[in-house]
Amino acid sequence: MYLTLKMIHVSFAILSIAGFVLRGAWMFSHSSNLRRRVVRVGPHIIDTAFLISGIWLVFLLHLTVREQAWLIAKIVALIVYIVFGAIALRWGKTVQIRGTAFIVALLTYLYIVGVALQKSPASWIAFFGS
Repeated sequence: MYLTLKMIHVSFAILSIAGFVLRGAWMFSHSSNLRRRVVRVGPHIIDTAFLISGIWLVFLLHLTVREQAWLIAKIVALIVYIVFGAIALRWGKTVQIRGTAFIVALLTYLYIVGVALQKSPASWIAFFGS
């Protein structure tokens, strides 16, 4: 059960970032694809499934969030990712603001992946320090 759920979670993580990068590319190229219903609704479905599978993993593994520093780091970084992603794709008033927010969101996502793989708030630094 654990491996299946983990694979589902990782698959939605990949779909989520792939969709974010694609929407970012379309935004910067002023593509009309951004107005398609599937492009506006799809990410919400994917991200909801991603979040639900993550929560399910926490319960399946009997993790106590307050006792797992790496899990707290993932949750905080997820909030940062969502905020900068929204600035990049929706709220940013200039191309420069959107571009900067897009890069920060991508870097935050990479941090989250490092935290998940290393089970450490040090993220990728923990990998190189090993």
